[in-house]
Amino acid sequence: MVCVVSRTGRQFQRYNKGRRQVVGCIPYRLKISSDGTISDEFEVLLISSQKGHALMFPKGGWELDESVEEAASRESLEEAGVIGDVERQLGKWDFLSKSRGTFYEGLMFPMLVKEELELWPEQHLRQRMWMKVDEAREACRDSWMKEALDVLVNRLSSSSPSMKPMEEDTKIPLISTC
Repeated sequence: MVCVVSRTGRQFQRYNKGRRQVVGCIPYRLKISSDGTISDEFEVLLISSQKGHALMFPKGGWELDESVEEAASRESLEEAGVIGDVERQLGKWDFLSKSRGTFYEGLMFPMLVKEELELWPEQHLRQRMWMKVDEAREACRDSWMKEALDVLVNRLSSSSPSMKPMEEDTKIPLISTC
């Protein structure tokens, strides 16, 4: 079952030392070569801002009744219409909100996309675009999200097994909340 309405309001959101905590995902997919094999390349999914003037990764407020991973999964579903495996956190950034002029705390996670929905809660507010990493880095508005993308690229391109995507039995389960 998929939630058809986005959560709104800030009365149930988390704050840390006065800073609103926001959680986001970098949805990604592995590219399939022309011969049907999975290549080393991957693409990431960006979305437009609600006003449509900027591109970014899905993110939003972390609510009191959910884990940080559940919040990341929910935001990706609501804003980008994707479902997938939320992986190990990429990091935490303090950033200045462009619209509010206050500092927020942002936590970012990679999400290996398993399904791209035709219908999703914010489909009439946002556009979504799959891009190569270099294109996404150029197009993304927020420097802190670009830094998170660089962490993901380093993690996925590392030869260390601990830096590869998590194995099936260690992935964080997806949730579907309204």
